Order: sequence, then structure tokens, then C-alpha cells
Amino acid sequence: MVMKVSTGQYFDNASSQLATLQNSLSQTQTQLSTSLQIVKPSDAPDKASLVTRLNTEIAKQNTYVSTIKTLQNSLTAQETALRSADDVLARIKELTVQANSDTMSSSDRNTISQELTQLRDQILSIANTQDSNGNYIFAGSRVGQPAFGPDAKGMINYQGDQTRLTVAVGDSRAINMNTPGSDAFTRLVRDDGKGGKVGVGFFQALGDLINSVKNLDKAGMQRGLKEVDTMTLGMSDANAKVGTSLNIADMQSSILSEVNYVCSLHYLIYRIWITPKRSPR
Repeated sequence: MVMKVSTGQYFDNASSQLATLQNSLSQTQTQLSTSLQIVKPSDAPDKASLVTRLNTEIAKQNTYVSTIKTLQNSLTAQETALRSADDVLARIKELTVQANSDTMSSSDRNTISQELTQLRDQILSIANTQDSNGNYIFAGSRVGQPAFGPDAKGMINYQGDQTRLTVAVGDSRAINMNTPGSDAFTRLVRDDGKGGKVGVGFFQALGDLINSVKNLDKAGMQRGLKEVDTMTLGMSDANAKVGTSLNIADMQSSILSEVNYVCSLHYLIYRIWITPKRSPR
């Protein structure tokens, strides 16, 4: 039995085939002009999806790398400041030991007290260190104001907060990026003379020590020496925590570099895989 094909059906089939050939030709021309086999995701959904995921992963890793660089700068600034403060405390202790000697004259102690005052002011300046953006690095989250400043009575006290900021440096890792001033420039605990305890600010304790040297107060100088030791321990503990965070940041930076390299390599391989060679002219 012979199947009859009408002129209309023949025309429709021919038109459909022609449209298909035109689309194929258009895609081939686009691939030749871009040197890509995949011009848009619909050309090869599985391959395009893989390339897109790699691109997204590389961008995410780059964001983590940028965050770690900012974190390292912040932690390094804290570490430098705390080391400087620790050095100043060592000098304060050395001068106090000298002032407590019976061989010191009143003039000698007056000279020492003047240097102690300068050193106390130097530590206050360190405690109010600012970063390149003008933020006070030891003020917790209150970075717009000095970490330490005078209260209504003129006493220098901590005026930041206890907020500890963390930043994500990986899909499942976050690192502390700040040190509240109260953690490094710690308050001291004294006997109140009535069988109880009383808290004393870091800079008030230094001021009391200076006055003890001026007035040849032996008991005050002995108490001051013990308090300087306590201050030094607090400073060292805070610096150790900053150092630990900095080490973790450095290790995470190395890990991210390796991950980024692998992702970039895979991305390049897949780009080559989906890019056809040009035909020789």
C-alpha cells in the first residue's frame, strides 16, 4: 500500500528540517566564534552545572582568603600592642624595685616617679590603639570610642564592652578577631581592710603605685610590685590567646590556598574539556 503525502505535509516537514538546520548552524557559528562547546547552560546542563559549581566554590574561597587577610592584620596589631605593653610593665617593675631600695634618695624617687608616670601614660596610649580605619582595637564592639577613658571622678576605667567578635574563615571554622581591653588590662583585687575584697582598675593601680614611690610608702610599693606581676600575667594570657588565633588563621590560610588551587585546576580542566580545538584553516 502506497502512503500518499500531501503537498502541505511535505512543505511542513521541509520547513521543520530547515529550521533545525538553521538552529544547528547558528549554534555552531557561536561555538566557533567563542571557541566554546557550551555557549549557554542548556547546551549541556550537566557540564555547565559542574563549571558553575566550581566557579561558585572559587569565589567563596576567595572571600574567605580576603577575610583572613583582614583578620591577620587585626590580630597582628593586637599582638604588637600587647607585647609593647608587656615591655612597659617590665620597666615599671624594674623602676619600682629600684625605688624600694633604701639607697634611693628622695630626689631619686622623684625622678623614678616621673618616669613611672610617663610609662603609665604610654600604656594608656597602647590600650587605646587604633587600626587603619580609626577603630579602637581593644574596645570590644564599641570601636568608635577609646577603650579606656576618665569617668566622672577622673579615674581611668574601661569604657568598652565584653563583646568577642568572630569571623568565618571556612565552611565550618570561625576565629576570634578581637580582645576586649578588660581581658588584657585587667582589674586587680585588693583587701578592703575589713576582711573583704575590692576591685581596682588597671590604671588606678598604676597611679597608686606612682604615689607610693613619691611618698616612700614601702607597703604600697610592695603591693604595687605584686599587682604588676598580676598585670603581667593577664597581659601574657591575652597575648597568648591572640597568638593562638593568629596561628589558626595562618594554618587556615594555607588550607584555603590549597583548596583554591585544586578548584582552579579542576575549573581549568573542565573549561579545556568543553572547549573544542579550532579546525585548521
